[in-house]
Amino acid sequence: MRAALARRGPEEASTLDRVLELDERWRAIRTELEELQAEQNRASRGRSGPPTPEEREQLAALAARGRELSDEESAVRAERERALASLPNLPADDAPPEDTVLKEVGEAGATGRDHLELAGPRIDIEHAAKLSGSRFAYLRGELVLLELALVRYAFERLGAEGFEPVIPPVLVRERALFGTGFLPDTEQQIYQLPQDDLYLVGTSEVALASLHADEILEAEALPVRYAGFSSCFRREAGAAGKDTRGIFRVHQFDKVEMFSFVDPSESTAEHERLLAIEEAICQELAIPYRVVAIAVNDLGASAVKKYDIEAWLPGQGRYRELTSCSNTTDYQARRLDIRYRSAGGRPAHVHTLNGTAITNSRTTIALLENGQQEDGSVVLPPALVPYGAPAMLEARQSG
Repeated sequence: MRAALARRGPEEASTLDRVLELDERWRAIRTELEELQAEQNRASRGRSGPPTPEEREQLAALAARGRELSDEESAVRAERERALASLPNLPADDAPPEDTVLKEVGEAGATGRDHLELAGPRIDIEHAAKLSGSRFAYLRGELVLLELALVRYAFERLGAEGFEPVIPPVLVRERALFGTGFLPDTEQQIYQLPQDDLYLVGTSEVALASLHADEILEAEALPVRYAGFSSCFRREAGAAGKDTRGIFRVHQFDKVEMFSFVDPSESTAEHERLLAIEEAICQELAIPYRVVAIAVNDLGASAVKKYDIEAWLPGQGRYRELTSCSNTTDYQARRLDIRYRSAGGRPAHVHTLNGTAITNSRTTIALLENGQQEDGSVVLPPALVPYGAPAMLEARQSG
């Protein structure tokens, strides 16, 4: 375990050493506390009259020491659990040491206008900033129809792959974020409502994972697959001055997320399946892309392996992250206690996986920039037209 964690970074291995150190201290305190309790029992046993002043003093000293040890035991146990909770999942053996491009698909390399120039007033940053501050936008006119078409298209596409559509809550309790590994790993990115003890989700993965918390699924019911649509909220802490133009990195966006509960023996295959679905969507939407296996030291706490799909954006002249998919094995299932009844009848933890089907802000950017024409108009993919998207967006001036 130490060697696997060290692949993520030296601090992870040192956290493991801290867990073991605290566990050793806790065991020593427990042993001393049990011995003291046994001594208290011996001192109280067999007495035929009231205790002598010396015995009373001895019992009082034992009780005081017992309270001291009990407090210390609770404190060390809590510290050990916090350290243990901060340990990430063990990375897969084939998670690469650095980001690795696995393939490129489509015609990349084109340059041109960016999405704000192409959308014009249909992406209204100015009024949104007056309303909510930076990193918000009003989507207007045909872009609303495009977003709704993307969602409908994604649900049809995923329904054919066995994913049940879900619109989950976007306000969740702390356990849901802890269970999926976003706490304590990414608390700086999460919006909290302290008065209500609730948090706004940054992805519907959080709510979908908790759908079967504390449940035992039947083996024959697996795999269970959901497609969740929700608004998502991220503080983007630490992103000051980064991607401030347009809607690439915003505080609020909509997303369709895939989530799978599977037999542990199937999680590797399911990960490749999620990636294949993401690739198929890019191909159907005519988005040039590349697949990147993410470096082991850049994995989130819950993931053992992660793929990103990066879309070519002509407005930036480079590839940028569009979607991702992760295998989290039993990390989330253990925290949320999601099990299945195996063939032997004994409950075991399932494996969970997640993957983005579409992120409306970034998918919209990719469609606008890759569909742009010389006159500034945009041709949209025919695959979206049956779901209400316009076939073309006319050139518009910002204002």
